[in-house]
Amino acid sequence: MKISREVKTAILVLSGIALFIYLFSYLKGGDILSSTDSYYTEFDYNALSMSSPVTVKGNKIGKIEDIIYDFETGKTRVLFSVNPQLEFSKSSLIRLYETGLMTGNGLAIIDSNDGAKAEPGDFIKSEVKSGLVSSLEKDFTKVSTDLDITLRSADTLMRSLNTLVIDESDTGIKSAIAELNMTLKSFKNLSYSIQGVIKENDKKIASILNNFDKTSKDLSELAEELKGAGLSNTVADLNKTLVSMQSLLTSIDNGEGTIGKLLKDDTLYNNLEGASKEMELLLLDIKLHPARYRRILSKKEIPYQAPTEDQKN
Repeated sequence: MKISREVKTAILVLSGIALFIYLFSYLKGGDILSSTDSYYTEFDYNALSMSSPVTVKGNKIGKIEDIIYDFETGKTRVLFSVNPQLEFSKSSLIRLYETGLMTGNGLAIIDSNDGAKAEPGDFIKSEVKSGLVSSLEKDFTKVSTDLDITLRSADTLMRSLNTLVIDESDTGIKSAIAELNMTLKSFKNLSYSIQGVIKENDKKIASILNNFDKTSKDLSELAEELKGAGLSNTVADLNKTLVSMQSLLTSIDNGEGTIGKLLKDDTLYNNLEGASKEMELLLLDIKLHPARYRRILSKKEIPYQAPTEDQKN
């Protein structure tokens, strides 16, 4: 069967139109060859556009199919389609949210996992999540007020700075800059003076440095001589002697040895004190009774009598 040229041309044109429709739908995010399930929801105002995305947990699973204004209720009815593999409950929420400052809004399905399964064509309740733009719209009055206060404060600051700059008094910034300039000039003149003194006494400074170098060398040689003379051994022996003396003093302080016992033991002191008292009484008795000691070789014994208190005194 022979096909005419007109039929071939018509088939080619229809194929091109179908391909164009498919590609246009694909670029808009749809696929006319795949099946979808459609649902309804409502909002108090329209903030969506055709082909706005429908997401679940951030994943795109559908798009907006139609937006209709209901003249009876004054609300916007939105028809959206999703992948038929998605299952969610009828008690879920359709949340309107901002996808970005430049990309507009979208719908998100917040599945409640409670109740009966949603069927295609069912009406799903909706809510609106306030975004950045809506928050700025609500707080614009407060923001403008704060901005006005900030601008007024900045203006006051600039006026104060201007007053400080043009102040001709001693406390003004010009006076401070002038004093700083004078200080810098004085420091510059002082540096020039120091530089001149150094140039004039260059030879003397060099001589002082040479003398210091010689003195340091002499000190080094002296240290070497002392080291060779065994000064370190002498210091070590002195250190040992001091350690021995410290040990000896420690043993004496602890009451060890003869000297330690003499210094620490009270018995010797008590004995000496008793002997001194006896010696005192003996001398007193000789003074009071000298005849007794003249007859010391005689056989007649004179008994001892302790002196009275009056005789002691």
